[in-house]
Amino acid sequence: MTVVELAAGIAVAIWSAESTEKDLQEATFTLADVAVEDRRIITVSSVDAALEALADRVASWPSAAAVCDDVLRAVDVDADAFNGIITESLAYSTLQSGPEFARWLAERGPATVPVLADPVVAERVADTLYVRFNRPQRHNAFSTDTRGALLEALEVARLDPSVSGVVLSGNGPSFCSGGDLAEFGTFADPASAHVARTRHSPALVLDEITARLGRSCRAEVHGRVLGSGLEMAAFCGHVTCRSDAVLGLPELTLGLIPGAGGTVSITRRIGRWRTAYLVLSGATIDAATALDWGLVDAVHP
Repeated sequence: MTVVELAAGIAVAIWSAESTEKDLQEATFTLADVAVEDRRIITVSSVDAALEALADRVASWPSAAAVCDDVLRAVDVDADAFNGIITESLAYSTLQSGPEFARWLAERGPATVPVLADPVVAERVADTLYVRFNRPQRHNAFSTDTRGALLEALEVARLDPSVSGVVLSGNGPSFCSGGDLAEFGTFADPASAHVARTRHSPALVLDEITARLGRSCRAEVHGRVLGSGLEMAAFCGHVTCRSDAVLGLPELTLGLIPGAGGTVSITRRIGRWRTAYLVLSGATIDAATALDWGLVDAVHP
């Protein structure tokens, strides 16, 4: 099997019939132009074109690519989520103080986060708690206000044993399009940002609720399901997906990695290889592919 070394030590293998278990396991991921039933292998229409695009992206954001690979290799999918989320957040904070994120901020320029009322709405019906992202004007982009409101809503299910079901969804055209880009760069410092992420983490709360409720903690996703939106949904015990959904992890182009628990939640569902591919390639996948990979559990019109 051929292994192509990209910048930052990223090792992309090219599948062949002679590929060994060791080859597949050790590569960042493996590309193939035919369908292969192995979660370590990503099928693409053209291996050469995919490699060229990957080489360009990794060369543009080598630090973020290297940190992504390191963090994903460190994830233990059978361990408690807390350890993985701490590792992810420390790595994320490191990148926040690095030159690639600084470059993105400079290119973006000044931005203002709009204040929108009720970024999350919640309703209890019988024993089920329905929680909906409610910033439809911004495709439910995830902001600090949204995080606070989401935690407040989820606390009901976390503390009240009579809640036997939780449904997480989004109002408007999208479930959640990821972090609100206008808010990026407003943290006081990377250390404070790490403390805020890990001490006030919807990911950890969703993981705790899912541990109690299993499939009865479910996400219903549609439209744009990107970045932190996808990361949080993946913590739920059951994810249903509308056929119009577009799913992906776009953080690399900010000089960052997933920072809402996705290195844990998504890796649990699809393995570190396909998670790495989503981050490093920036590719989005459709609902059918997400179902085939196990990123979602059901697709409906």
